[in-house]
Amino acid sequence: MIVSFDGAHDNALWERSLAMARRTGATFTYFLGCTFLMTRADAASYQAPGEKQGASNVGFAPDHADVRARLGHIWEAYRAGHEIGSHGCGHFDGSAWTARQWQEEFSQFDAALKRAWTVSGNGGSEPAGWQDFATTAIRGFRAPYLATGPGLFEALARHGFAYDASTVSDGPETPRLGAKPVRFSLPMIAEGPKNRPVIAMDYNFFARHSGAKERPEDAAAFRERTLKALRSALEREYQGSRQPLQIGYHFVEMNGGAYWDALDIFLEESCGKAEIACVSHAEALRRLAAGDDSPS
Repeated sequence: MIVSFDGAHDNALWERSLAMARRTGATFTYFLGCTFLMTRADAASYQAPGEKQGASNVGFAPDHADVRARLGHIWEAYRAGHEIGSHGCGHFDGSAWTARQWQEEFSQFDAALKRAWTVSGNGGSEPAGWQDFATTAIRGFRAPYLATGPGLFEALARHGFAYDASTVSDGPETPRLGAKPVRFSLPMIAEGPKNRPVIAMDYNFFARHSGAKERPEDAAAFRERTLKALRSALEREYQGSRQPLQIGYHFVEMNGGAYWDALDIFLEESCGKAEIACVSHAEALRRLAAGDDSPS
């Protein structure tokens, strides 16, 4: 099983996810958005393809103290064996971008990660090894809005990414190891009273349950629906073909935290189960490449 988080910004959810990992033994992939490594005052250093200088669909960090806390969490996660991937920077729909434009976005992500400690005003506290991490450790990517296109895959290969995690499949499936880069796909899973398929992602549950409008008063019901869908999807693979179940989340609590609460329960009851490994994309790729396909 592979669990990932898009955005990786809210420091409270960094703390919650890391605690969840320690308790369950899971390792996660955190797809980081690079504008959360800079404040609005630093925004001029970023320009998305075709957008105004300093524009971002998801904003920036509120202050440098917030950035420094996030950097500490990123480093803690990396040192604990979790994977840090790229979610680009300003969370724009790049489906029409050319390969060259995607390359520009990737290069700006790399630069933001390398200079993050200095920009945050705490360059003297940069951990030994950070520059090597920033240069070599970012091997995976997920596109904002899961918006892909020919330019993306060409640019990912050129930039040296090992895998992409932006596509969607009809159900859980083995990553396409022959593609360059390797393709991991979020699956459609059965959900709700009619078992209609939905992408295994918290935002898609949110949109299904409440039309993407907050209804915290119904959090308990939404949590149980989500739990039932995740449990059923895992059980189907556990008793069947053992395809890896991939689950995508965001660093945002929706509908009163229903989806994070469901994930917390689900991982605690699943990750310790015999023949189930809760791993990052990078670890899954290593195991699959080595022919170790026993864990679900």
